[in-house]
Order: sequence, then C-alpha cells, then structure tokens
Amino acid sequence: MPGDFPDPSVVKVGDTYWATATSSNWGPTFPLLKSRDLMKWELVGHVFPGERPAWADYYFWAPEISEEGGKIYVYYTAHKRGGNLAVGVASANRPEGPYTDHGPLVGQPDGSIDGFPMRDENGQLYLIWKEDGNSVQQPTPIWAQRINEARSALVGEKQELFRNDPATWEGNLVEGVSIVRREGYFYAFYAANGCCGPGCTYATGVARAKNLLGPWEKYAKNPILLNNDAWKCPGHGTAVQYQDRWFMLHHAYAANSQQFVGRQGVLTEFTWAATGWPEFRGGSTAVAPTPVPAQRFTDEYTSQTLAPSWQWPVEQRPSFTLRGGQLHLTARPDHAGAALGQSTTAPAYTATTTLLNPAALPAASRAGLAAHGDPDNTLALVAGGGKVQLLQTEKGQTKTLAEATLPAAKTLQLRLQARQGSQFTFAWSTDGGAIWQPLPAGGTVVNGSYLPPWDRGIRVGPLAQGPASAVAVFENFQLEPQQ
Repeated sequence: MPGDFPDPSVVKVGDTYWATATSSNWGPTFPLLKSRDLMKWELVGHVFPGERPAWADYYFWAPEISEEGGKIYVYYTAHKRGGNLAVGVASANRPEGPYTDHGPLVGQPDGSIDGFPMRDENGQLYLIWKEDGNSVQQPTPIWAQRINEARSALVGEKQELFRNDPATWEGNLVEGVSIVRREGYFYAFYAANGCCGPGCTYATGVARAKNLLGPWEKYAKNPILLNNDAWKCPGHGTAVQYQDRWFMLHHAYAANSQQFVGRQGVLTEFTWAATGWPEFRGGSTAVAPTPVPAQRFTDEYTSQTLAPSWQWPVEQRPSFTLRGGQLHLTARPDHAGAALGQSTTAPAYTATTTLLNPAALPAASRAGLAAHGDPDNTLALVAGGGKVQLLQTEKGQTKTLAEATLPAAKTLQLRLQARQGSQFTFAWSTDGGAIWQPLPAGGTVVNGSYLPPWDRGIRVGPLAQGPASAVAVFENFQLEPQQ
C-alpha cells in the first residue's frame, strides 16, 4: 500500500479482503481499502468519512477490522476529549459501511490503545489491548477482558497476558497485538521498541499460549521480523491467509524515503516451522516480487465529491465546494490555513496546481500549493496581494523565504518538486507552464526535513489562508512520482 498506511488491519469477507489503517491527525478517519489478492488495493472510502466520533478529537490510531455473524466491527484508538487515549468500536452491516460508532470501551489513566477482539478456547469474546505506559515511562502490559456480545461494554475483570521486557529487544514497549489460533495454540504477533521517525527500532515478535488468558510464552528466537536493505522497522500488522499461504500485512518505512513518505503497507509471507512457531524467511521484510509502483494522481475536480484519497487536518476540516471543474476552497485564518492533501508515495515527486484569478483574492488572503506536515508545519508557494510568496511555517511561526511581484494573470500555475523526501524547490508560471519562474529566483533548495510529525508522512495539496470570506478557486491538481 504505497503511501502513509500505518498499523494496517485486514479481514476476508466473502472473496474480498478489506483493510484499514491509522489515519492519525488526518481526516477522513480510517481508510477502507479492498483487494482480491492482497497485492492490488483500491481505496473505496472511510470508516468515518465525515465528522469524527463525538467523543474523540485526534490521534485516530490502530483500527482493527473484523467480521462475525454477518457484521463488520472496527475497534480503534482515539484521544478522548478532555481525557487520554481510549479504545472504541464501530459496526456496519457491510465492509464499505456506513458505520455506526458505539463509543469508547476502555480508557485507562495512562491511555489504552491497539484493541483486538478474540474468542477464547470456550468461545467467550475478549478485547485485547495495550496499556500505554510507555507514554509516562511505565511498562506496557497487554490486557484481556471479556466484552459483551453487543460489543457495547467490557465485563468482568481484566487480566494481563504479558508485558515488555526492557532488558531485551522489546525495549520500553510491546504493542499492536494481533492473534490467530492454530493447532491448539493462540499465537500473538506483536511489535516492540521504537515505532517511528529516523531513529526507529521497531521489530515484530510472537508469543503463544494454549489458553487465551495464558500462560504466554514468548518465542526464544524473537524478533522474527526485522529490517532489510529495502524496508525498515517492520511491525504492527495482521496475519492473514491467501489460499494456503500465510502473510503478515504490516507497516514499514521504505529505506529510500523513511519518515517523509511514512509507514507504508507491506505484505510479508511467513511459514509455520515444525516446532509450530511462525518463521519469516531470513527474518526480514520481503520485497514483493511485483511491487506496486507509485502512481500519478490527477484531479480535474469534475466529480460532485472529492476523490477518497484527499485528506485534511482532522481538527481543521476545510470548507469547500466542487462545481464546473473547479475546487472552491474557503480560507481559514488559523494555523497555516485551510488545507487539503494527498499522501505522497515516493521520495521524489512533482506537484502542480492552477489557481484562478489570484488578483481577485480579498486583501489579507492568499492561496496556493503546499507541502503539509501538519497545520503548524508547512512549506507553501502562495499568491495574493499582487505577490507570489514562499512561506515557511514551523511550529506555528511563519516567515517569508522569498517573494516576487505577480503580473496580472487570469491563471497562475504553481509547482512544487521534492527530492530525497525533504528537499524542495518551487516555481510559478503565468503562461500555462511554458516558462517557469523559480522562487527563490535562483532556484535555491529549501530544507523541509522539519515537516513530518513523528507518526505520519508529508501530504501535498492546495492551501487557502485568510478570513473565511475569502474563497480560492483551483482548476486542477497533479502529483507525479519521479524516479
């Protein structure tokens, strides 16, 4: 799954595989993808395509999609308004939705994340989750507790299955547990150590038990899934069967793009050894025999709704309309403005857009094209007030890196180019792209390594800054990966 798809989860419904993944602080919340072969995936919607669940505000993490009794359940993590991280659940009659949210099930003082449903050897339904102790320099126990058949509440007492051993490869945490049952054992695949960013140390281990509540035995050969030259820090996924073969759909960083693209969805095959333990060949993340190439994305805004791959900051959902092949984006005065973004899929790419009638923008407003880390960290090429400006917003503080006088023009093409994931150049054109004017004038490369937050990759897309009375009109957008 090229792009930013952390913590992927997958379930087979009929002859189709359905997957979802962390959306973190980008909306819409939790992508829904489908595939017939686990290799080629189509993004078809989101668990929460419009408003977020009322109880939560941000950090939409680790959705776990499952099917039972003809219903689809998504257990997910989110930050509770006025509280901490909690595990909630939503359900639907079809994998594509619509989903009904049922609210939080558990939210401990230190935070509760990574919910996973599992029936024990007697058919009793349990919720498995991690207590997020590492966020406060504490251990990270994995808990199990009964959940009622309506999936509306936990019942009984929780019981610890296992926890991190800081003296081993696990470091300060274990998390992302997913369980399968095979030949008399429950097998818990889990991730451990540092998940994210340039210094990540993530890897995957496994533990097993004959009874769901234990005792659990960690595999002596852990970790079973490690780095290779192509993929770094593999972990947090779901074991799944395709015909008679077993795979783990998990995330990992591509070594050539690391955190700038984000944690991509990766499929790695494993086998079951004679000892009963799962083994990944060579202990490394596989490189798919036919890896999915990064695709060009083009939007002429001719549909009545935005393409499902468009995203926005989850706490600053922009106001926009589509009509006549144009995107009308209402400006925002807060943070870096009203933003839409596409997940990048490669470390090198070119993004272009056409801004119509830049001179018609009201005073104190501007619009253009940006590389978005989050609402307080952007690099934006914008027009307004008779100028083209290159703006750097870092930790909420904006400064002008370069500017030029904007000639009178009905259309303004804006271009952003990235190399090595974080090195940017910008240019603009008033003649349909025949001649490009670099900004800064000498074509100086701008370092955008500050952009991505610790848990997500860069997005690229249009931006509109200013009072809500200002509306920027865009005619097209294109994002093309480069070799």
